Amino acid sequence: MHWKPAQKDYENYLRLERGLSKNSIDNYCRDVNKLVAYLDEHQILEGPLKIRKESIQSFIYTIAKEVNPRSQARIISGLKSFFSYLIFENYRDDNPMDLIESPKIGRKLPDTLSEEEINSLIRAIDLSKPEGERNRAILETLYGCGLRVSELVHLKISDLYFEEDFIKVTGKGNKQRFVPISAVNKKYISIYKKEIRSHQNIQKGADDILFLNRRGKQLTRSMIFTIIRQLATKIGLEKKISPHTFRHSFATHLLENGADLRAIQQMLGHESITTTEVYVHVDRSHLAKVMQQYHPRKS
Repeated sequence: MHWKPAQKDYENYLRLERGLSKNSIDNYCRDVNKLVAYLDEHQILEGPLKIRKESIQSFIYTIAKEVNPRSQARIISGLKSFFSYLIFENYRDDNPMDLIESPKIGRKLPDTLSEEEINSLIRAIDLSKPEGERNRAILETLYGCGLRVSELVHLKISDLYFEEDFIKVTGKGNKQRFVPISAVNKKYISIYKKEIRSHQNIQKGADDILFLNRRGKQLTRSMIFTIIRQLATKIGLEKKISPHTFRHSFATHLLENGADLRAIQQMLGHESITTTEVYVHVDRSHLAKVMQQYHPRKS
């Protein structure tokens, strides 16, 4: 078996059997592509079924000089997944990645915004422009519902269950969950729908998409990044922020105000609570308050 058919089969496996999102599949496939490019550059004629541990080690040593430890660990993880798939399909009997260890990296705590910083970003939106109401609704939804940027741009009008105070979110691997939505959030989405969106010339295929660009098409992920970074520059915010920063802030502020970790896990759409537990480390003062409030020997 050559690399191209093996990669194609792997891609189909990730999509059909593991149900991963396009972004996740692209990341996994990119890791394998880097190994293949290295083999081609160094004229190492070894296919996916015969490649030796020594060849992969040589590749890992090379990328270690070019990328940071976190990126290196990401590539190693991707390659381990690829060769595990080959074993699963009985193409190989061994995993050449077994003895290759990832670099030690600490858990990166998520960046967050304070409530005042979020309010400042929203106040900086120019509501005299048509896209102003849309941008305010976008930021309120990112922070109010803790959505991933991909979930935001794919949010549909038919996903809004305002009478029940929920929205339906389609997350990674097309898994759906219901997330509560506040009265404030509903208010700004409704203003955008009534005053801006209803007057747009909506393009075919975007009829049910909630947030649209000026041409009546679905917004891109990169446009959301641009909107947020321009607002950060406008208010002189020195933090490097992204749409995900609002998601982190959503979870952190809920935890700080006493929300249950498992409830936050469900709202964020995390498969494992271990992923959600990173927010416990953001503000340890919350833990002391919990101890004082709930432990039987608090005094």
